[in-house]
Amino acid sequence: MGKERIEDTVMEGVRQRVKQSGMTYQEIGEKMGYSQSSARQAVSQFLRSGDPQISMLRRFAEAMEVSLQTLLKDK
Repeated sequence: MGKERIEDTVMEGVRQRVKQSGMTYQEIGEKMGYSQSSARQAVSQFLRSGDPQISMLRRFAEAMEVSLQTLLKDK
């Protein structure tokens, strides 16, 4: 059994938040400031990221209307 990386744990929590929110990738991306044409793809790429940047996590939390601490809180 391999050791789980913190980045994987964080991104799994983020993906769960998206499911719970009921928001689409398009809606989240537009709230993050992406154009209509790139919003969905940008969020999709972010959610597949294996090494998320804190600045992206912060923008994502703001778009989801939760604090960064709430977004990162273990479920």
